[in-house]
Amino acid sequence: MNTEQELKDIVKERYAKIAEQDKVDNASSCCGATTPTNKVYNIMMDDYTDTKGYVADADLGLGCGLPTQFAKIKEKDIVIDLGSGAGNDCFVARHETGPEGKVIGIDFTPIMVQKARNNAEKLGYNNVEFREGDIDAMPVNDNQADVVVSNCVLNLVPNKQKVITEIARVLKPGGHFSISDIVLVGDLPSALKNDAEMYAGCVAGAIQKSEYLKLIADQDFQNVQIQKEKPINIPNDILSKYLSTEEVKTFNTGATGIFSITVYAEKQGKSLEKPKVTISEINNACAPSSGCC
Repeated sequence: MNTEQELKDIVKERYAKIAEQDKVDNASSCCGATTPTNKVYNIMMDDYTDTKGYVADADLGLGCGLPTQFAKIKEKDIVIDLGSGAGNDCFVARHETGPEGKVIGIDFTPIMVQKARNNAEKLGYNNVEFREGDIDAMPVNDNQADVVVSNCVLNLVPNKQKVITEIARVLKPGGHFSISDIVLVGDLPSALKNDAEMYAGCVAGAIQKSEYLKLIADQDFQNVQIQKEKPINIPNDILSKYLSTEEVKTFNTGATGIFSITVYAEKQGKSLEKPKVTISEINNACAPSSGCC
């Protein structure tokens, strides 16, 4: 098995290559995958094009949701975006905070950080800042952010508990997060789970949905909600790179579900003294109108 640092290095190398590509050529990202015939699928990403603040040059097609749509960002807020890439979610967040707010993007790939900085400079945004660093050890002081967002990034980090702990540290008391990510229901085939390339492609790095929600609940976040949930279907010609024909058939029986979820939660403030939330309460908080149930 790869160590945490080896997995980080794999992801960093992959995303450095992505930063050098045009979006249309981005076939090896979290939201896309190449097949034996070099056909490209964008199997996870949501469409940003009608989102206010969207910047096409900053959209590399790396997400699996629209966390800023659900993040309840207000004018003058301080927002931190984890795994900020070329800056797309930061620029959407900046539209919500306005010029008197502040947006901080964190990414551990140097070339990606530089790409985001170049985009911010072109836009003339002096209140959007990009910092190089790991999201499990953020280069941010305690109690700084009103809102934390992230789009399909925690599943790429080996130690997800450290990231959840860091989110709690950098949020102000009473602050909140909205995070889109990939989770599992059921066990992945070992060929997918143990393949380093598939890890950098999001799926193999995902954990069980119940475990993901427990990490949040154990950190004493309040008002935890699944804001959106959608199934992710991996095409057979991608699966065939890793599985035999029979294994593909077995995988497609539905014993394992791969989902994009967007999760919201609030950091406990001085006036919030609520009991610890349970996983069943989180699932029950998912409103049918959100399309996640």
